[in-house]
Amino acid sequence: MAAERRRLVASWLGRIGYAPALELQLAAREALRRGAGPERLFLLEHDPVYTLGRNATPADVLLPRAELERRGIEVHETDRGGQVTYHGPGQLVGYPVVDLSPDRRDLRRYVRDLSELLVETLAELGVTAEVGEGERIGVWTGGRKIAAIGIHLSRWLTTHGFALNVDPDLALFAGIVPCGLIGIQTTSIARETGRTPALESVAARFARRFARRFERELELAGFGAEARSA
Repeated sequence: MAAERRRLVASWLGRIGYAPALELQLAAREALRRGAGPERLFLLEHDPVYTLGRNATPADVLLPRAELERRGIEVHETDRGGQVTYHGPGQLVGYPVVDLSPDRRDLRRYVRDLSELLVETLAELGVTAEVGEGERIGVWTGGRKIAAIGIHLSRWLTTHGFALNVDPDLALFAGIVPCGLIGIQTTSIARETGRTPALESVAARFARRFARRFERELELAGFGAEARSA
């Protein structure tokens, strides 16, 4: 008899601050650890924020504090892997909170899965992209970075995730050393195609692909009818 598929609730949260989104992840992880809740996939866009991963230093943020305050950009240290990145309006952020045990306990495989799912989602939207290699973690198109990945594992329970540039203000990436790589260019779906799909519809496309790849029973929460049919 085939094993029963685990339930994955993919929630569209809209625009939300970084701290509240982190609290949701940690609560979902604790519930999952206690066997008191389903696996979750939080999909959202953030208010402007620079996040520093475990390998980042304050010097990776190039803007002075006064300029950050003037522009309304927060700075948060995090426990995810990687260095510094930008999140903001027009960017789809995804935070899977899933258990990789017993059959997917492989960090590299998980990062590769997320990257390939983003490549597949981009292909649906008319962007040919590829998985980065070596230090170029994330997803790239034409030598320009279009998605970043940074994760955290605790006893094979995942938090943090990915950020896909749909139509953010790309100029704000100039305020940091993105992912510790000097001189890289960032791009977006809007810049590559001239079209700006709704973040919610992109989120629903990704959620369906994620559920198929991880063999989960998908439940969509908070999505409108148009996104559900995308």
